[in-house]
Amino acid sequence: MKTIEKSGSRSGNMVWNLADAKNKFSEVVSLALNNGPQTVSRRGEKVIVISEKTYQRLRGVEHSFLDFLFKGPGLDGVDLTRDKSLMRKVSL
Repeated sequence: MKTIEKSGSRSGNMVWNLADAKNKFSEVVSLALNNGPQTVSRRGEKVIVISEKTYQRLRGVEHSFLDFLFKGPGLDGVDLTRDKSLMRKVSL
């Protein structure tokens, strides 16, 4: 099976069968880096080869827990004063 260009694709995205992708792996990677995602098909199952830049964009920015705490909603309007009333009496 030969590589098949996706119909209507102007960005050069290709569908590769696994054997062709293995034989031309360098070309698959170059196309993924320069032209966009490349699809590799094996017995009807497909995987996508994408650049790290595209992967990071799709994945989004991962924030630490401290970032979440500092950049989260403010505490304006929340009463944080301590309740100074006496404790209740308990009989033992």
